Amino acid sequence: MINIKTDSRKVKPGDIFVALRGIVGDGHAFISKAIENGASKIIAEEGEYSVPYEIVPNSRDYLNNYLKENYNKYLDEMTIIGITGTNGKSTAAYLIYDALNKLEKKCCYIGTVGYFTDKKVFDMPNTTPEVTEIYDMLINAYDEGYRCAVIEASSEGLLHKRLQNVPFSYAIFTNLTQDHLNIHGTMENYARCKQMLFNMIRPAGKAIINYDDPNKEIFMLPYNTNITYGFSGGDYRATDYQMSILGTSFTFISDGVKQNIKVPLIGKYNIYNVLVTIIVLYELGFTYYSIAEVLTHISSPAGRMDMIEYKNSRIIVDYAHTPDAVENVITTVKEVCDGKIYTVFGCTGDRDRTKRPIMMRKVTSTCDYTIVTCDDVHNEDPNQIVSDMILGAANDNYTVELDRKKAIIMGINMLNAGDVLLILGKGHEEVMIVKDNKRIPYNDKKTVLEYLESKKVIRIEKIDD
Repeated sequence: MINIKTDSRKVKPGDIFVALRGIVGDGHAFISKAIENGASKIIAEEGEYSVPYEIVPNSRDYLNNYLKENYNKYLDEMTIIGITGTNGKSTAAYLIYDALNKLEKKCCYIGTVGYFTDKKVFDMPNTTPEVTEIYDMLINAYDEGYRCAVIEASSEGLLHKRLQNVPFSYAIFTNLTQDHLNIHGTMENYARCKQMLFNMIRPAGKAIINYDDPNKEIFMLPYNTNITYGFSGGDYRATDYQMSILGTSFTFISDGVKQNIKVPLIGKYNIYNVLVTIIVLYELGFTYYSIAEVLTHISSPAGRMDMIEYKNSRIIVDYAHTPDAVENVITTVKEVCDGKIYTVFGCTGDRDRTKRPIMMRKVTSTCDYTIVTCDDVHNEDPNQIVSDMILGAANDNYTVELDRKKAIIMGINMLNAGDVLLILGKGHEEVMIVKDNKRIPYNDKKTVLEYLESKKVIRIEKIDD
């Protein structure tokens, strides 16, 4: 475990505490708490303290240099894979993690769904945690014999230098669609933040880029070794895909090699995630035969097209919370659904308001019926969120039920044989965030299973973490 901390609550006797100035807080306000918890030294930009201290021009720069000088000798021995993009980060990262471990190459995962070694170790509040936590997890994994790591790199994490000096062997770009404009302001700023990952590749490392995305040139930097993938072109291509509710098959082509691939995942968008996995596995020395074999057994992370059978219909829980992700999920389900498609979803509070009517239009124009409900409202009035959403309604095939549990139950009771209920937006998440950052225990899949059990539709033996 590393001996330098930026969170006073995590300081243990002997640790160095670095006071960072952030967007919404200032670590200098917590120095007394760090000292109380046993900090042996304080790094700050101002002040005098009762324990040894050092005043520096920029505490963030001090922190990054300290981590690099003291711990990169271990990280340099690891293959570290970074993945950025609006959609697909979690699934692609988790597929790589899952496949490598099934191929007996120990890999840890750090991202939206938590920190995993051989299993989930703990949840995380952010897709990309603070740099000290990243280093802590990587060093712990190294000590346990892990020599591969896959990390989701969010635009916000890159913007705030949470991955500074991490020596990436591979940087992967999935796609770029509208999201986080409340933070970045414009799509160009958003793209430039994600581009930062591609300036963090170690010598001899490689960039893996979605050829089909119109923003690909931003990530194809001339000084990197660039590998592309896609349907319309690229070094690694997919063609002839076929899909059922149980899985997808397609033909993979690269350098004259053709390989049939079958995966227990559905959706054309998931083929992109599988292509990324194939490239990484091949780059790490696995044969196409062994890759094809392991891909038949891979699984996606919790809350990504998570299916529950209900009589002769299906309920699907998915994390989709951007216009593009919502469209991808609905398009996929329409390809395999013979009945009606019902959707339960909401939009997050205190976030980009411009995408709310866009998402509502996509859902109401492509699904048979929609139940508008709450997502994480944070400090925003849920009625304001709904008002923004319904401005984009394509027609009147929707109702509003702000209680998410009641909305889900309403959706379940609409189902007939062959129908599908989509529950979108929260996926794996275990809490509902409301006013003053209060976190109420809540999970979409558990809500579904508990209701079905109460109706004696199914018997629950285990609820996935």
